Amino acid sequence: MAVWHDNYPKGITPTIDVENYSSIVELIAQNVKKYQDKPAFSNMGITLSYNEVDRLSNDFANYLTHKCGLKKGDRIAIQMPNVLQFPVALFGAIKAGLIVVNTNPLYTEREMKHQFKDSGAKAIVILANFACHLEQILQETEIEHVIVTEIGDLFPSFKRLLVNNVVKYIKKMVPSYSLPKAKSFLTCIEEGKAFDFKAAASQREDIAFLQYTGGTTGVAKGAMLTHGNIIANMNQIFAWMSPKFVEGEEIIITPLPLYHIFSLTVNCLALMCYGGHNILITNPRDIPDFIKTLNNYPFTVLTGVNTLFNALLANKDFAKVDFSHTKLSVAGAMALQDKVAKKWFEVTGTKVIEGYGLTEASPVVTCNPVDDSERRGTIGMPLPNTDVKLLDEDGNEVAPGEPGELCCQGPQIMKGYWERPKETDETIRNGWLHTGDVAVMEPDGYFKIVDRMKDMILVSGFNVYPNEIEDVMASHPAVHEVAAVGVPDEKSGELVKIFVVKSGETTVEELREHAKKSLTAYKVPRFVEFRDELPKTNVGKILRRKLRE
Repeated sequence: MAVWHDNYPKGITPTIDVENYSSIVELIAQNVKKYQDKPAFSNMGITLSYNEVDRLSNDFANYLTHKCGLKKGDRIAIQMPNVLQFPVALFGAIKAGLIVVNTNPLYTEREMKHQFKDSGAKAIVILANFACHLEQILQETEIEHVIVTEIGDLFPSFKRLLVNNVVKYIKKMVPSYSLPKAKSFLTCIEEGKAFDFKAAASQREDIAFLQYTGGTTGVAKGAMLTHGNIIANMNQIFAWMSPKFVEGEEIIITPLPLYHIFSLTVNCLALMCYGGHNILITNPRDIPDFIKTLNNYPFTVLTGVNTLFNALLANKDFAKVDFSHTKLSVAGAMALQDKVAKKWFEVTGTKVIEGYGLTEASPVVTCNPVDDSERRGTIGMPLPNTDVKLLDEDGNEVAPGEPGELCCQGPQIMKGYWERPKETDETIRNGWLHTGDVAVMEPDGYFKIVDRMKDMILVSGFNVYPNEIEDVMASHPAVHEVAAVGVPDEKSGELVKIFVVKSGETTVEELREHAKKSLTAYKVPRFVEFRDELPKTNVGKILRRKLRE
């Protein structure tokens, strides 16, 4: 099925070179050499150049190698929001040949423990705000090296002290914790300066990231993304954006967390090839402060999700933001609502380009062209070097216009799930990644998502897996049976709803409080409905689809 090649965006070829770097380490080195003193990352008004990020990450890599004794292939968790330390820790770990385990800083202790134990992480870089949770589960993991950082650590000395003290003592955002063997991030950087830097000899086939996802079903699994996978997707994105982007000129607003695969690949890494300047937003939920940041930069690109665009539009001051330099906005991670796209254009004068991807594809599979064509409501066409086919339930390819499961193939597709060969074989069959999403191909080769085969719930661009919700809720003594589904929501795309058969007395609020102890906020059921029984198949499997209907 190669219909889309006949209508490919002008100036973009269906096949490109995706092996122009031997590793992400080489990619970083070449782009640092190219852009040197240009601004790379800014946060709270403080900017690091490409050279500064390179130097700091070299020192951090030295610390990991020489002081921690970590070897190529060891896993290191990074658990931070968007602060300047993130790219430094990320690049340092990659240069040391380590596998990065990106971890949501809002995870509960239970969620953290699963990810750290499953990955076998030996080290962690964590923001002090969340260190209290690590204290509770550290002894149950293989983590030997704990590195703690504070929000302002890479700011100039006066601002560093001011910000860190305000966060800790005035806003009281750092709960007390005890991690006696932990080292401070700044100490690690300082100790790393004593060694001559030499990057690990990483290759394209080496794993760079364990990016955790539930896949199509079940418990969170680590998608093994190799250096080659990431390099391929970066090249694909670079080529796709070429009609609009100019090297050395792009300023990117980055509100989505860098631990999320969309922001990691698109903002942090792919835009590096353009010499992009990433403006890191630490707390995008603080809309007034976010808008102040927008007013400080002549930004050319803004990435986000539907819920974020909607929240910005709802603020009266957003209409005053200067979008005269902005080439486009990019939406990912969840479906873009048509009314949000229309209002965004009315207010900002810029279009929102929507794409489609998933963690297992590093993540981008398809995208709408970045030129001035108007195709709202579709996920565009496959990126270069990417093939897509739609299959019916019997595995047969469907005709154009007919719905089928979206399956994709390309150099960006993961190596598999970490230490889970069975789940890997279920997801990647004959070289094709089965996404579990149902799409149709329109006559001109554009694709449109119409349904989801899998039970995964998508809340503001974050995957929520019913099995996990159900396991937590079933541990309540008054819950006999439980099923979790996603219900439509105008702001978040979907919200979690549970159906409960009781075995004793309980209330909606009691169940929600129970959930909060083990689940991060966006996973906590917003709606609870009590039932006498749940619909089941003849073998006793709960029919979530019936409950959704």
